[in-house]
Amino acid sequence: MTVADNVLTVNIVTPDGLVYDHHATLVVVKTTTGDMGLMANHEPVVAPLMIGEVRVRRVDNPGHEDMIAVNGGFMEMSDNTCSIVADSAERARDIDLTRAEAARKRAERRIEEAKAKRDQDELQRAQVALQRAINRINVRQGRFGK
Repeated sequence: MTVADNVLTVNIVTPDGLVYDHHATLVVVKTTTGDMGLMANHEPVVAPLMIGEVRVRRVDNPGHEDMIAVNGGFMEMSDNTCSIVADSAERARDIDLTRAEAARKRAERRIEEAKAKRDQDELQRAQVALQRAINRINVRQGRFGK
């Protein structure tokens, strides 16, 4: 068995294009049924994703995990390629913490306003916006699974 036998390709695509493409030994995604870890030679699988982080242990830097904030979508693992199609995705290093904090505050205000108006649709949209903002903040700060 060679090193190549233990390697998978991880790519993340959004409507805006390719966000991430690297070789890895492990990828962990947050599915609707819980966290799923994938390594080379994993059986083919497709799973819907939650708002959460994707963690990638790259081949070229085994002591480090890349963190990517993903806002829903799905993951397909086949032929040693883990493909993630996400509504949006952002690498931890690219997240503007000031903007993410501002988005969190806006979402919290929207939640309060929607509760006051008893607007369930707006409340749901604001809660999703809050989840996305908190996910971006946690990924940027390196807080996993929060």
